[in-house]
Amino acid sequence: MIETLEEVRQDVARRMARAAKDRRSPMHVPVVVTGDIDARVMVLRAFDSDPDSSAWYLRFHTDTRAPKVAAIAADPRMAVLFYDKGAKIQIRMRGTGEILREDPAVEAAWNNGSNFARRCYLGDGPGTRSDAPTSGLPAEFEGTEPSDAELETARANFALLRIEVTSFDWLYLAHTGHWRAQFERGEDATWQGHWATP
Repeated sequence: MIETLEEVRQDVARRMARAAKDRRSPMHVPVVVTGDIDARVMVLRAFDSDPDSSAWYLRFHTDTRAPKVAAIAADPRMAVLFYDKGAKIQIRMRGTGEILREDPAVEAAWNNGSNFARRCYLGDGPGTRSDAPTSGLPAEFEGTEPSDAELETARANFALLRIEVTSFDWLYLAHTGHWRAQFERGEDATWQGHWATP
């Protein structure tokens, strides 16, 4: 049973670390909201925590041609919503988004992906209009894994969305009464929390 603010902070960090590594985690596919108030479900690929500064970062894969890339460039404010129905825990995070195109983390993410997964970056950009239902993939790659050579042009379309978390809101739903805690990163770069009514 969580009873202290520090236990809440540790619980959130553990849940984020699991969500990034375990595809069966209920928090693996949160809702990500950009500053233009558009929302989409994305796969959480990594949760990075800096032990020296208490900084937390969420990482997602994205296509450089996706509309959210321009939205983040215009307004980097972002929100991410996680929910675990079984645990009855909702976590809302706010932060600042950044698109990474050329970075060791981007190269590592690209190199760790399978060719079948990376083929998504070969096709038309997200949101491209079509007269019929389409995956956007070139016909020769529908259901087929491309070779490394065939993927060379796809790399330019791949990037990471990194969100630096600046605040989070933890809500535990219980029939006896909900509990809620809110945290912000203070000027000293540590997490400052307080209890709040749900």
